[in-house]
Amino acid sequence: MKRIIQCGILNGGIFLLSILLFEYGLLPAINKLFSIIFGKESFMGKLVWSWIQPILTLIFKTVWVIPLFLLSKVVNALWFQDIADSAYKRSRGRPVYLQSLSKLLADSVFSIVIQLLFLLQATLISYIPIHLVGTLLSMVQMCMLYSLYAFEYKWFNMGWELHRRLTFIETNWPYFLGFGLPLALFTQSSDSWIISACIFSILFPFFIVSGNEAKPVADSCDYTVHFFSPVICISNLLFSKTIGHTHRTISEQR
Repeated sequence: MKRIIQCGILNGGIFLLSILLFEYGLLPAINKLFSIIFGKESFMGKLVWSWIQPILTLIFKTVWVIPLFLLSKVVNALWFQDIADSAYKRSRGRPVYLQSLSKLLADSVFSIVIQLLFLLQATLISYIPIHLVGTLLSMVQMCMLYSLYAFEYKWFNMGWELHRRLTFIETNWPYFLGFGLPLALFTQSSDSWIISACIFSILFPFFIVSGNEAKPVADSCDYTVHFFSPVICISNLLFSKTIGHTHRTISEQR
C-alpha cells in the first residue's frame, strides 16, 4: 500500500498536478495579465503572447517535465516491481524463477522487444484510413498489451516463459480484453502522451495487484486470436542470428 500511495503522490500529486497548473492556471493567468496591460483586443498584446507562450512552454518542458518524466520512469519501474513482488509473496509465497540465467536474460530481452514492437503495432493500426476501425483495433491491441504488463509480473514469478505467457493471453483473449479495457480507456482520454503516462502510472499499481489476485479460467474461448504473431516473427528475425544456436525461437516453442 505504501508504494501505491507513493506512485499516486509522484505521478498525480506532483507530476500531473504541475502540468495541469501550468496549462490551466499559470498560462491563462499570464495571458489575462497581458490582456489587462495591452488591452483585450490589442494587436501588440496578441503578438507578444504569441512569442511568450511557446517560450514559457519550452522552458517548462525542458527544465521540469522531461527531467521529471525520465526520473519517474525509473522510479516507477522499481516501485511497480516492488508492488508486484510484495503482492506475490503475500498471496503465493516465494517466487519460482527460471532455472537458467541465460534463459532468464533471453526471456527478459525478448519480452521487452515484443512489448515495444507490439506498442508500435498498436500505434500503426490506429492510422488505418477508416478512423473508427483503426481506433477500435488499436484499443483492442492496447487492452492486450496492458493485460500483459499487469499479469507478466505474476507469471514471471511463477516461472512461466514468454511463449507461455503470450499463448495464455491469446487463448483467453476475451478475459484480457475486458481486464485491460479500463486502463486503455483512461489513458486514451487525453491527447497528451505525458498526461496519459501519468494516468497510467497512477492506475497501473492497482492492475498489478488485481492481476496477481485474478484467476483467469484457462481455455475459456474456442477461438484463439494470434495478436502477437507479427511482432513475434519480427523478434525471431532480429534475434535468430545472435541466439538462434542456443535458444529456440518463440514460434518454435509455441
